[in-house]
Amino acid sequence: MKYRLLGNTGVYVSEISLGTMTFGGSGHPIWSSLGALALPDAQRLVDTALDAGVNFVDTADMYSDGESEELLGQALGKRRRDVVLATKVHARTGPGPNDVGTSRLHIMQALEDSLRRLGTDHIDLYQIHNFDHVTPMEETLRALDDAVRQGKVRYVGCANLAAWQISKALGISAREQLAGFVSVQSYYSLLGRDVERDVVPMALDEGVGLTVWSPLAGGFLSGKIGRDSVVADSGSRSAQPGYTSFTPFDPEHAFSVIDVLKGVAERHGVSPARVAVAWLLSRPAVTSVIVGARKQEQLVDNIAATDLTLTEQDLTELDEITKLPVAYPNWIQEAFAGTRLPQ
Repeated sequence: MKYRLLGNTGVYVSEISLGTMTFGGSGHPIWSSLGALALPDAQRLVDTALDAGVNFVDTADMYSDGESEELLGQALGKRRRDVVLATKVHARTGPGPNDVGTSRLHIMQALEDSLRRLGTDHIDLYQIHNFDHVTPMEETLRALDDAVRQGKVRYVGCANLAAWQISKALGISAREQLAGFVSVQSYYSLLGRDVERDVVPMALDEGVGLTVWSPLAGGFLSGKIGRDSVVADSGSRSAQPGYTSFTPFDPEHAFSVIDVLKGVAERHGVSPARVAVAWLLSRPAVTSVIVGARKQEQLVDNIAATDLTLTEQDLTELDEITKLPVAYPNWIQEAFAGTRLPQ
């Protein structure tokens, strides 16, 4: 396993991290379809990951309505001190009007609940799970800073925020001398490179670590889904019986990507999933790729991406089939960038 610094901190985290969305949720109309793993299977995945050198584990208070945190805490047991433990706050956790968001009230309540479920006295990385359009950013940041000062949180981060929102938050933290975001967790895959427009440049400029969720685009990049079995359900998403993708993509383009991905995988004698994860590890700003699994063999295969080095040919082929068109104002800035070179 290889390790990378988490943003501007002095903390090293494994470049492959364990996601726990598949833990718990049996009988739930939504969470049961994502994994519904009971403690024995969750324990097996945690042990497999930690034995392979993974020291970064991610969960959230919303996963399986809190059961994911409970199972993770039990599975870690005495190995809790061996990991950088991350969880998230924002999603609804109850029926009340304040059981959601990133107000001081909800953060403080949700933090105590997460600590109890995880069976720990502190969270290493506490992340706001989404942008709260109601709560002032100053209120959120002060509540997070208080949690750090109380010793209940070591570092704070965010997930699913736009680059301007993160930059604004960093500015407020610097001005008010508050604990600032050290990382952002974003969706990033060969089928979803939107973060390259603004989030990646921001992260590189500000020294914010980028952790990646859904690196296989909801499992599609595993290459196990055939053209004949997929039907478009909304024009922007794809699905088949037993398979749903939370991440939107165009099916026709997606299968063109799969064709190239399989070609690269065959050259290396590995799975398409392993190549998809290795590609992300080659991208600028990426600190750690979060992999979740239902089965031990899936997790082992994903973790092995840390040892896969893609060639220039591999990277070029994957880049060409998946690259984004240059958006404004990037294209006009690039057009005039050469005017600043010495004549």
